[in-house]
Amino acid sequence: MVNKAAWENLVNEFNSKGVTLVAVSKTKPASDIQDLYDLGQRDFGENYVQELAEKQQSLPSDVRWHFIGHLQSNKVKYIASFVHLIHTVDSFKLLVEINKQAVKSGRVIDVLLQLHIADEETKFGMNEKEIFEFMDYYEAQKGDLQNVRICGLMGMATNTGNVQQVREEFFRINNFFKHLADTSFVGKPYFSICSIGMSSDYKIAIEEGGNMVRIGSMLFGSR
Repeated sequence: MVNKAAWENLVNEFNSKGVTLVAVSKTKPASDIQDLYDLGQRDFGENYVQELAEKQQSLPSDVRWHFIGHLQSNKVKYIASFVHLIHTVDSFKLLVEINKQAVKSGRVIDVLLQLHIADEETKFGMNEKEIFEFMDYYEAQKGDLQNVRICGLMGMATNTGNVQQVREEFFRINNFFKHLADTSFVGKPYFSICSIGMSSDYKIAIEEGGNMVRIGSMLFGSR
């Protein structure tokens, strides 16, 4: 069941700060997504390829689907024809496959690079050094990667009650995002998204410079 009041409050808050709200609808029925869509929400985030592909077929065509889970290269083909933004590029191999499937679909697919800074091994992503190496590969081959567009970074803070640690991790992500935005390799003006924060820590994420936030439980209830 959708929490209409929470959505309205978030939209008002986010719009005033220039932040994009991505409603995380994983495991929720299409009917809940439709309810939020009817209120005016257009950006929805999903973690699983099969679930996303099934929902996309039954919901309005102007939904902007965000893939926010770990993405395997062999699954890209199932979402390439419609996905709005892939948040979780964590290898150059994956970027090449996204470009390949985008060519087949006649599209340019926007992506974010996933930065791993959390104090948890279970989270995916590249560290800063690996992203610099990634961009070296990209610079050398970008002429063959015209159907993929790197638009920013995504990151997750450690799942902890230590607010100062969460704040420091978000600061680190945004600081690295701004550093990359100032370099020459990124496709300006497209490199503009810092996707950080969830229901439990979104206020800190926004304070530390996040401009895209992924909210699930506040809107749809706990899973």
